Amino acid sequence: MATANKNLSNYDKNTIPSAKNFRFGIVVSEWNETITEGLYSGAEAALLDCDAASENIIRWNVPGSFELIYGAKKMIETQNVDAIIVIGCVIKGETMHFEFVCEGVTQGIKDLNVKFDVPVIFCLLTDNTEQQSLDRSGGIHGNKGTEAAIAALKMAYLREQAILNYQFQDQQLLSSGQLQIEELQLRIEE
Repeated sequence: MATANKNLSNYDKNTIPSAKNFRFGIVVSEWNETITEGLYSGAEAALLDCDAASENIIRWNVPGSFELIYGAKKMIETQNVDAIIVIGCVIKGETMHFEFVCEGVTQGIKDLNVKFDVPVIFCLLTDNTEQQSLDRSGGIHGNKGTEAAIAALKMAYLREQAILNYQFQDQQLLSSGQLQIEELQLRIEE
């Protein structure tokens, strides 16, 4: 999403589900630390503002943006989280390194979203200059970390609703809103 003339930190709390019952993982790249710490602060503040418990926000650090993929994969496998945010920053330089890292991380996060049943939210700044990244990590454009946290919350809620819908798709809701469970007769054959 283009950030010109848009503050990334704006959201309407009344339109967002509560984070109270969800666990979130955040994997943060140590490379371009000033920027990634700003993004993390925005993500954490938004989750707490939406009623997430601080003990339900798990943070792991990784050395660079390319390592975000492995960190997110291991977090999915070991931490029982409802959504993960990966936070990194790659600033264009004079070599092709920028393109390789950005493409690899983009494809890796896409692959995690296809393979696993935990949404992984992409919060990787891919800017031409450090100033552009600063502007999007708590500067004049707000905070992309905040936007990623709201996306993680919405996706955790979507995941929860999809699971509930699947579990109860053969059941009928009564007009009172109560769930009617069909009784099955147990038959023992000798």
